[in-house]
Amino acid sequence: MVRVGVYGASGYTGQELLRLLLRHPAVEVAAITSRRYAGKSVAAVYPAFTGLTDLMFMDASPEEMSAKCEHVFLALPHAVSMSVAPLFLQAGERVIDLSADFRLRNADTYAAWYGGRHTAPDLLREAVYGIPELYREAIRTARIVANPGCYPTSIILGLAPLLKEGWIEPSSIIADSKSGVSGAGREPQVASLFCEVAEAFKAYKVAQHRHTPEIEQELSVLAGRELRISFTPHLLPISRGILSTIYAALSKKADPEAIHELFEAFYKDESFVRVYKKGAYPNISSVRGANYCDIGIAVDDRTGRVIVISAIDNLIKGAAGQAIQNMNLQWGMKENLGLEMISLYP
Repeated sequence: MVRVGVYGASGYTGQELLRLLLRHPAVEVAAITSRRYAGKSVAAVYPAFTGLTDLMFMDASPEEMSAKCEHVFLALPHAVSMSVAPLFLQAGERVIDLSADFRLRNADTYAAWYGGRHTAPDLLREAVYGIPELYREAIRTARIVANPGCYPTSIILGLAPLLKEGWIEPSSIIADSKSGVSGAGREPQVASLFCEVAEAFKAYKVAQHRHTPEIEQELSVLAGRELRISFTPHLLPISRGILSTIYAALSKKADPEAIHELFEAFYKDESFVRVYKKGAYPNISSVRGANYCDIGIAVDDRTGRVIVISAIDNLIKGAAGQAIQNMNLQWGMKENLGLEMISLYP
């Protein structure tokens, strides 16, 4: 059994990690932390865990946490993980960071989008970007994995086959994404209040969302050249889920059958990417509560564009589920271990 800890376990991502880890057959959850809820039981904060665990939230230092665990998930705010990750690594831990602190390989880019100086720039070069479908072998041997953002996961997986094989013009990409409210986290804020979100649908952080450089970084790797995209996120009046509609100009004539064959071949061995048949498109409700990324593709002959629609659960494939997928790889386990759940529907 691998003894794991969740450092910063009281938010939505932290509790989702705990929900999945408690049923993982090769894992023992040895410690969880929260300064706000230190001394309280998990069940007192999240009644869903009543009768399922006796775990108590701790206010522990990295050194205290390391004495209890051999693998740590960092579910901390941006700019906090970079201060504790080096301490866990020095203690011999394997680390998966769910913040943005190690996703960007360039410290200046991080400073430009997140503000402030990066305090662990050497780890930016070591951290492996945690999309298993693209970086599986590097993840297996990584000491630290940078778990991707939710929007980037949906967009990168939606475009990877097309960019890798040179079927689209990289400068033409437009990503129009919609997310449930849990993507904003559990901290109280006006924009996430029920009366602000219910019966509403709006764009936010237009042309300035912090996930933009992360998306561009990974798409540039796939394309073999630096690229820029237009990315606009929207807020849906639902608790969880992301639907991304991605547009790009085809660089060569391609019929819908050829495009589908490209995607099916690219993802044929992937447990968690489901390519829909021609004419079928994913719905957020079909991935809710599961670690899948569902993808549908269409070709618009009139405009010469391909349209890719991808759907994920932002808390699972967009966060906790993908983190456990990465952990499984790091420890030589079956990649889908503990993640075999079927989507919740309705």
